[in-house]
Amino acid sequence: MENLLIIRLSSLGDIIHTLPAFSVLRQNFPEARIFWACEKSGREILELVPGLDEIIIWPNNFFRTGLKIRKYKIEIAFDFQGLLKSAFLALASGARKRLGFPRQNLKERLASLFYTQTSAPINEFDHHVIYKNLLLLELVGLKIEWQPENLHFPLSIPREIRKKVKEKLEAAGLVNGRPLIVFNVGASWESKRLPAAFWTEVIKGVRKEFHQDYAFCLLWGNKEELNLARTIQRATDIPVVPFLTIKEVIGLISSSFLLVSGDTFALQAASALRIPVVGLFGPTSPTRNGPIRSHDAAVYASVNCSPCYQRRCSRPRCWESISPQQVTSAIISRIKNHG
Repeated sequence: MENLLIIRLSSLGDIIHTLPAFSVLRQNFPEARIFWACEKSGREILELVPGLDEIIIWPNNFFRTGLKIRKYKIEIAFDFQGLLKSAFLALASGARKRLGFPRQNLKERLASLFYTQTSAPINEFDHHVIYKNLLLLELVGLKIEWQPENLHFPLSIPREIRKKVKEKLEAAGLVNGRPLIVFNVGASWESKRLPAAFWTEVIKGVRKEFHQDYAFCLLWGNKEELNLARTIQRATDIPVVPFLTIKEVIGLISSSFLLVSGDTFALQAASALRIPVVGLFGPTSPTRNGPIRSHDAAVYASVNCSPCYQRRCSRPRCWESISPQQVTSAIISRIKNHG
């Protein structure tokens, strides 16, 4: 029996994007023990993943984490992160095989020095990041066919999580028996966030079309995003979701009818759970990071400087090239054509 280590330390959306690779490994190596090294925030997602033997929290200490991992006698380490710290962690694990991406597909190219094998190079903007992750599995003899509709994201949401979410929504007056459309207005990068005025126009357009048919709410993450959500609330009278843990956010999304979101963890979770989505993309590429199902929508303006993957931008031409009416139309079309 082999001991396998997955290294995907962060971010939350990228952990979601690595789940299909874990699923393929579990299916093809049913007797293997599979460990996953991640940062603390990733634990909440991975605790919902059946078939994972142990979660190893990386506390920014190679020596301590390396000692912990070595006791598991790891034979193969898969570095899905592609950074120096993750590649060095693969080395510290003691794994005789350390598999990673080629230099041209790494954020930090020196990481390739720590691998024993690398996957085939790809054009990052022509393929989804999930495909890139799956290619790494060919190094252990698994032939991968890219079939997005058949990807498996092993997430199991406990009944108590769903119950907590329902109780919080009820306390906020959000449960009324109608299908729920969630507008996720936050994003970890400043460059991925749209202003309150943009969201306000989008929401007013959607409510005008479906006011009696659906319930609506605003999802947020940190305090800055909460302020944005409250500004939108004052302009639209749409309720703001109470604070939710990462598991509870997944629980909320799983019971929603539609999610409208930028390129964030919420979007990736909805796509994994097969919840209909309309994704809004500015500095990042929907081909690489967007919804994987063909009938989901991605709104994106291809301008000369995008995708740039910059966290801040003084002149976001990508967003300036998208109108609220375009987004409203995409949402209405997604609902009417696919339900």
